[in-house]
Amino acid sequence: MIKFTTEDLVRYLYNETSEQKTAMIKAALQSDWNLKETYENLVKSQKDLNEIEFSPRRESINKILDYASKRHTPVSSH
Repeated sequence: MIKFTTEDLVRYLYNETSEQKTAMIKAALQSDWNLKETYENLVKSQKDLNEIEFSPRRESINKILDYASKRHTPVSSH
């Protein structure tokens, strides 16, 4: 029996495995309950990551805006 790593499962999850390796992992998931549990945890983690909303802190935005206002040089018309 072939042992698959977590990295193998992540690649499988993101459809980055060859057709042959995909078929081998699918077969292993049917019979290896530990592997299946690891894979299901990865699927759940992927779903959780997709639901996270990221946004910068207000302080970071203010610093960027402050820097931009100090660096602003007006365009002169000729």
